[in-house]
Amino acid sequence: MMFSTKAEYGIRVMVELARGADENPIPLAEIADRGGLPLAYLEHLVARLRKAGLVASRRGSRGGYMLARPAGEITMAEVVEALEGSIAPIECISEAADGSIVCAREAGLDSVCPTKLLWTRVRFSIVSTLRETTLSDLLRGPRPLESEPLPSEPPPAGPALPGLDLQPLTTGALPSTWPTSR
Repeated sequence: MMFSTKAEYGIRVMVELARGADENPIPLAEIADRGGLPLAYLEHLVARLRKAGLVASRRGSRGGYMLARPAGEITMAEVVEALEGSIAPIECISEAADGSIVCAREAGLDSVCPTKLLWTRVRFSIVSTLRETTLSDLLRGPRPLESEPLPSEPPPAGPALPGLDLQPLTTGALPSTWPTSR
């Protein structure tokens, strides 16, 4: 499944609540107005977030919603799972109760899905990114590309191409054998 407006709008609500974390509870109507979002839909989403223990509410004239925990302790995996359910890149892949990945197309032990490995890896990447990203990270905003950490290991080598030296590509220089004009 690709993420729906539940995840998109729900994360936007969580960001707004995190921005006002040091203040009083924020009325949902205020968040809806600020973001141009439908209030009735946000009410539905906030009910899910509240049930998951991610937001709390206060009634009354100064009522509204607030984060149930500090923004640095709330991962995007928690938010997305509260809103969307189990994370799966396509409908046939799901997580079993024991944590293993199951493909609905695999009827029994004799049937092996040829694409299960791909979708399992995609799911792992998505879940890892969501688990590593907190609400505080979203408040800080995107980091410039220059500050992105470089991988600790070089990427695995692909099939060798005769006459192509790949070493200069890792340093940012073009190989001297590449034409510079046509």
